Amino acid sequence: MVKIKVLKETEEKMQLLLSETDRSLANALRRTLISDTPKMAIDSVRFQLGTKEQDGEVWETTGPIPDEMVAQRLAMVPIPTMHDKFHFQYECPNCKDLVEADRGCLECQMIYTCVVFGDEEGKWVTAGDMKYLGEESLEIPEHYKSIPITKLLKGQMIEFYATAIMGRGREHTKWSPVCGVAFQPRRIGVINNKTKAKILWDMDLETTAKDFDKSGKLEDVDKVSTLALELNHVGEGTEETREFNDAITLEEVPGEYIFEFETDGSMSPRAAFEKASEELAKGFFALESDLSDAL
Repeated sequence: MVKIKVLKETEEKMQLLLSETDRSLANALRRTLISDTPKMAIDSVRFQLGTKEQDGEVWETTGPIPDEMVAQRLAMVPIPTMHDKFHFQYECPNCKDLVEADRGCLECQMIYTCVVFGDEEGKWVTAGDMKYLGEESLEIPEHYKSIPITKLLKGQMIEFYATAIMGRGREHTKWSPVCGVAFQPRRIGVINNKTKAKILWDMDLETTAKDFDKSGKLEDVDKVSTLALELNHVGEGTEETREFNDAITLEEVPGEYIFEFETDGSMSPRAAFEKASEELAKGFFALESDLSDAL
């Protein structure tokens, strides 16, 4: 049974230690995070076209970039995703029996509205100008409200309704909640020759002999990462490489991997990982069921 330990966790990033597993499972988790973790994203935009009179001035729904490009930018804005509040439209208890064009209710879609007027200096339209037609907790997160969408001058305006639905990254990248998903074998530093290791210590870098335990091993993940970089000073292509002669080496720990990723802000890293694990478990269960039926 795979064991998972959280090494680092912030609002956007997560680093995990996977143990008692192999590369195939780590890669399956990576692919599931990218392609199968459910996420809300804007899927359609209805632009209001025409003119509007306000304060004695006439404003026209024109801008510097086409509506199609605006819609593309809106699709990449991180939409707060609450898996316990919304369903896929084809699974929604209210809409699953309807034809696709008629689907859409409070349990399977989110609607944002935006009305912005330009000014003489140029008014930036940002993600923060989108207002959710519902509870305040589902507004665009504060950290992402500054995402630029377009810029309007005096006489120009934009008005639209954007609809977000649940999807998966395998259908379109806008539904992928993560980026920078990577894993690598966990390594530890090992001193093979204490005398020659002094060559590295004399360089007055960050890693020192005191970081290693009595058996000459360094296991701290962050310090091992630093050591890996510093070994370049005595590695191939340097004058010290012959004398140093692998006095300190990095060894892989069998069955252990460092797994890390970052979210786009639509959900917390923990929520993304837990949902990915759930989706992966469903996939394995379905495969087991299919094999049982076939055999």
